[in-house]
Formats: sequence, structure tokens, C-alpha cells
Amino acid sequence: MYLSCRVLYKLFTKELSMKKLFLIALVLNIFINANAQQTKKQITLDDIWMSGIFYPRTMDEVVSMKDGEHYCMLENDIFINEYEYKTGLKSRTIARASFLIPEGESEGITIDEYSFSPDETKILIATNTEKIYRYSTISDYYIWDISNSKLKKLTKDGKQRLASFSPDGSKVVFLRDNNIFIKNLSTEKEEQITNDGLVNNIINGSSDWVYEEEFEVKTAYSWSPDGSMLAFYRFDESKVKEFEMMLYDSLYPTVSKFKYPKAGEDNSIVSIHVYNLKTGKTQIMDIGQEKDQYIPRIKWTEESNILSIQRMNRLQNKLEILLADATTGASKIIYTEQNKYYIEISNNLEFLKNKKQFIFTSEKDGYNHIYLYDINGNLIKQLTSGKWNVIEIKGVNEKDQTIYFISNEESPAEKALYSVKLDGTAKKKLSAKEGTNQVEFSEGFKYYINTYSNSNTPHYVSINKADGKELKMLYDNSEISTAEKEYGFTPVEFFKFNTSENIELNAWMIKPPDFDANKKYPVFMYVYGGPGIQTVTNEWGYFDFVWFEMLAQKGYIIVSVDNRGTGGKGETFKKCTYGQLGKLETIDQIEAAKYLAGLNYIDASRIGIFGWSYGGYMTALCLTKGADYFKTGIAVAPVTNWRYYDNIYTERYMGLPKDNASGYDDNSPIKYVSKLKGNFLLIHGTADDNVHFQNSIELVKALVNANKQFDTFFYPNKNHSIYGGYTRYHLYKKLTDYILEKL
Repeated sequence: MYLSCRVLYKLFTKELSMKKLFLIALVLNIFINANAQQTKKQITLDDIWMSGIFYPRTMDEVVSMKDGEHYCMLENDIFINEYEYKTGLKSRTIARASFLIPEGESEGITIDEYSFSPDETKILIATNTEKIYRYSTISDYYIWDISNSKLKKLTKDGKQRLASFSPDGSKVVFLRDNNIFIKNLSTEKEEQITNDGLVNNIINGSSDWVYEEEFEVKTAYSWSPDGSMLAFYRFDESKVKEFEMMLYDSLYPTVSKFKYPKAGEDNSIVSIHVYNLKTGKTQIMDIGQEKDQYIPRIKWTEESNILSIQRMNRLQNKLEILLADATTGASKIIYTEQNKYYIEISNNLEFLKNKKQFIFTSEKDGYNHIYLYDINGNLIKQLTSGKWNVIEIKGVNEKDQTIYFISNEESPAEKALYSVKLDGTAKKKLSAKEGTNQVEFSEGFKYYINTYSNSNTPHYVSINKADGKELKMLYDNSEISTAEKEYGFTPVEFFKFNTSENIELNAWMIKPPDFDANKKYPVFMYVYGGPGIQTVTNEWGYFDFVWFEMLAQKGYIIVSVDNRGTGGKGETFKKCTYGQLGKLETIDQIEAAKYLAGLNYIDASRIGIFGWSYGGYMTALCLTKGADYFKTGIAVAPVTNWRYYDNIYTERYMGLPKDNASGYDDNSPIKYVSKLKGNFLLIHGTADDNVHFQNSIELVKALVNANKQFDTFFYPNKNHSIYGGYTRYHLYKKLTDYILEKL
């Protein structure tokens, strides 16, 4: 439920039009026992949110070239530079803003996104991009012809969405006004292949709000391997109820309306279609007679007329893979999986080029592992096993029969790159360092770019050979490591403890720089706690991490605990919260507060808690159900009753409201407002399209009715991430001041 830190910082610095602020460091000389010591710099909110000194350099918009020896990277939104994998050295500049000057204009365009044509002679560039929801955007698209250095606008008549080249590079598909268009680049002719698109009614080629948010479906179309067909989604959201959101932007505020299906309410009716470019006809695929279902993924097999379709029931505890004939629409089921709780969707489906097999991941043995099937869905072999999870399949090199994947085999808090053969043998760890590794392979799997960090070390970016050997360090962010020393960061300490129910929970702690075990310290707990999501991870934590270090400098111990329901420890631990979100999670956070209160160096009367989104929900529950253990809590953009949230997410973990009314109501903090004792700060953006402002309004109503005092702050026209201009600085100033005053 967050924007990535990289994207957030990019948006923040773009919107904040000002010169970089200079850091002010006051060095004090303290003489103790005749020894002069220089104190460390004090972290400020300016350091975190204005200067950017703690924002690590990473790779932006990296694309592997088809030769497998070079990659391209977008730099500063104005350069597309090509580099050599083997050396990491720049080989050429392919495009720059000063080249990209539209006809009739004097200045070049900025590059928001880019993609190459299959022959790499042209680049499709998105600019003037505007966000719609979390992932969806609308842009002006241009085509840059590398061979003749000419820039041409893709089309007129308004901005477009999700443009992409056909597999042979002769055409570009794009979306406008909820319809699909295909442009022939040689004839300049545009063909509109759907005509019924209508806002808040019919969507072709992209997704509705809830599919985008919960299934991460952004581009809802796919070219066949030979480019002769285009498969696409059609969403009929005419029966989905509208949510209205007030925008305070004029004398008379305007109303934003969009379709948002809450728990138990009607969904879009989804159908899958295939357009044949040769015949000009569209064929609907057979996905069954049931309308109240989900189609979370489509993907072409290695055959250009066979489309795979993943189908789930409304409760999301049954998943099927269908193979559909793109010419006739006829389909057959090749894979079925059922679970007594729920099944989560991933991108871990790979069809092999031999056209006879595919690999897929499943939690069917209690942990997420890789399985090999023949094309008819018959299990050939389970390729990985053990009490650990495969997190992501990074690709399959069929030439040497190797699968590359990320797993947490050595620790639930870590991610490492592994390989295994297609016959399940020769599993090997390729990552050299303990922590978190993010990996992007070159075409052909000869090299990969590895972005590594741990809880105390900012991102280290390197080029590695496929066997894991490092070839070149690209960025080590040593300036941040130096700053950490200058500011006296204290290391994150990982620990475990057992609850009164003998449940082992993972946690981390940051102590003040001058920690003295003979003193008593207040504790500030950070929580998320939602299904499958971990905060106890061995990776560098961006802005919040630096803020926690700032609070530690001010004398607080910072702690985060992964309660039951979070990820990394297998299906039983993760899914035990099914049907009763909030219950066991709150028990575990209260148990954590009790455990901490029992430590000699903790002031049990000064324990606070903070969370955002699901973490805000947890905070509200801890301040009410756990009022005896928490002095202060800050909830940002919290869900306050699961009846208010979207149906795909909520029903996955709770079932339908009509079948589980008590599960929905018994774990709402609204029910427990009479128990509130401590200091409570509630924060929300009024234009939150994800967790609606309604959640906080209903909680406020209940608190007032219970005659409970609390504090609130609302950010006008800000969405779930509450950013833009000075907003994040303002927010964290408010959080900091509240903690210093109330905890």
C-alpha cells in the first residue's frame, strides 16, 4: 500500500522546485576527563527530506539490449545511455533531451519511460506523464528514430496510455479513452480496434481500479509471439458502485468519481478477447459461464495461437490455468489448485520454448516452491523444497537448463539469488553477501545487475556473471556510509522472542547512540503487520530508517516486530489470520509490548506505536484493545473496518461479509474506542483513493460518541502516500513533534 521509496523521492524532488539546501552541522567539543571528543552530527528532518544526502543512488529504467552484452539506463530523465555489461563503461548516448525537440518547439522533452523496438532502431518515449492511480498513468508518446535522429509524435487527439511496439516493430498499440488503437508505422494509419470504451463503464486494454491495485494488472493486453494477434481484457464495470471523493481545488470543490468495489459488492465483469491483425476480427475466449470470478493473468505460450488464462473464484481459494485457442476461443483446463485459505497471484509462470512444459510456483507443500509440468498440466517434478520460500523466478535459461530464482532459504529476513537445473538438481546459492539482493538479468542470462543492501548498509550495485562472480562495482553509496558514521548511526539489532502462546516472533531494535543498560528508555514501535508483508527484513530502509535513527538520537529505542500473518515463515504462519484480520496480529503486538516492558532498560510506562495503512489499522487496535500497554499511537491512513476496503484484498483474507460478519466487525477498532486511554494522533489524506478518508471519519465519529479525546490532522487533496511539495516534510515534522511531546 505504499509507493516505492525511489518513486516517492523522484516525485518529491520534482514537485519541490528549489535549490538543494545546505546541511548545517554544529560541532561541539566536549571535554570529559581531560579527553576532547567531537560529538556526532544530529540528524534533522532537512537531512532526510530536503537535502537528499541519505537517498542512495541506484539503477533507473534499466533495459538489457538484445545482444546480451549491453544495457541502457535512463539518467536524470534526460539521457538514455548504453553501457557494456563486462566493464560497466558507457559505450554511447542513444538519446538525450537536447535531441528530442518536437516539431514547432524549442526545448527537448524529458524522458519518463522508454522502450526499444525489437530491432533496436527506434525508441518509444513517454513524456508529460500524469498519474491516474498507483500504477496507471497517461502520457504523450513520441518515437525517436535512432538511425536518422528524427522525433515523431505517436498520435494526436490527446494523451495515450500503455503504448508498446509489436514483436516485429512495424506497429504500436496504444490506449485512449478506454479503447485500443494500433498504428502502422510505415503507412501512418491508425486503426481503432474497440469502440465501446466509456469512462466508469467499459475499459478495453487496461484494468479497473481494483485489478490494478490488488492484482497489479496495469497493461491489460498482450501481443502474441509473432505479432499476428493481440489479446486484451475488457472490463464491464457498469454495475460497480461509484465512490465519490471531494477535491478542494476551487471555489466550489469538485467531485472525483470512480468505480470502487468494496467487500461484498459487485465487481467488473471481465472477458478476454483476441484481435487478429490479419483478418481484422476479434474472438472472445471461453473463460466459463461464471461472471463473478477473477482473471488475474493472461500470458501467451510459446505458440502464437495458444493463450494461457489464469482464472480464480470469488473467494480466491481455487486457481485454474486454461489454454485457449486464439482462433476459435475454445479453452481447456490444464491446472487446478485449491487451498482451504487463499491462493496468492504471482508472475511465476514460465512456458518453456520446447512448447512441451511449463514451470509454476505454489505453496501446496506449506512453502512456496517451483514445480515442473508438461503442457497438459501433468506434474513432472517438484524442483525445490524445504522450509523456505521461493520469492520470485527471475528467468529460465533453457540453453543450459537453468532456472534462476530469489529465495529466503537462509533467513526469512533475507533475499538471495539461487539457481537450480530443470531436473531439480544442482541447486546453488549465487549471492555472496547476507542481506537483500535484487537482480535483473541480461538477455541470454550471461550477466546480471545486483542491487544489494542490508539493514545498516545502503545499496551496493554491481555487475555480476551468471555464476555470481562480481565483475564491477557500479555504485557503493560510500558517501551515505560516511554520513552514517558522521551522524553516529547505531546498528540495527535483530532478535527473536517467544510470546505467552510460545509463538516465536522476529524483530529488530535500534538503540540510542549513548545507550546505557542501566538507564530506562522509552520505546517507539513501528508496525505494518498485514498479510505476507514483513518489516523485519535485512535491507536498508530509506527515509523511515533515517528517521528512526533520528529518534534514537533523541533517546528513544525503536523496535519493529513481525506478528503472525506476515510473510517469510511459510503458509501456516502467514495464513493463520484468515477470516479474522487484526485479532492475532494485535495480540502479538501487545505481547511484544509486554516483552519489551520486561527488559531492564525499558520504561514500561512510555511505549508508543506507529503505522501506516494496515499499520495504521494495527496502531488503532493497539491503542484501544491494548490500551493498558501503549502510551501513545500514531495511525496514518488506517483501515478502520474491512467493510470499507476493496473486495479483492479483503475477501482474499476475510471471505465474504455475509459469511463472516463477526470477523469483519469484531476486529474493527471502531468497536473498541471506549477503551482508548493514551495519546492518539490520526492522520489521513482527503483524496485517498485506496484507503478512503471515510475510514478515519467513521473512527472519529465513534471516538466523539465515546467522549474520547484525540488528535487529528488531514492533508487536503493528498492520496494514500501523502507526498508532494513540502507535504512529507510537514507530515514527519508533525509526527516527530507529537512523539517528543507525548512519548
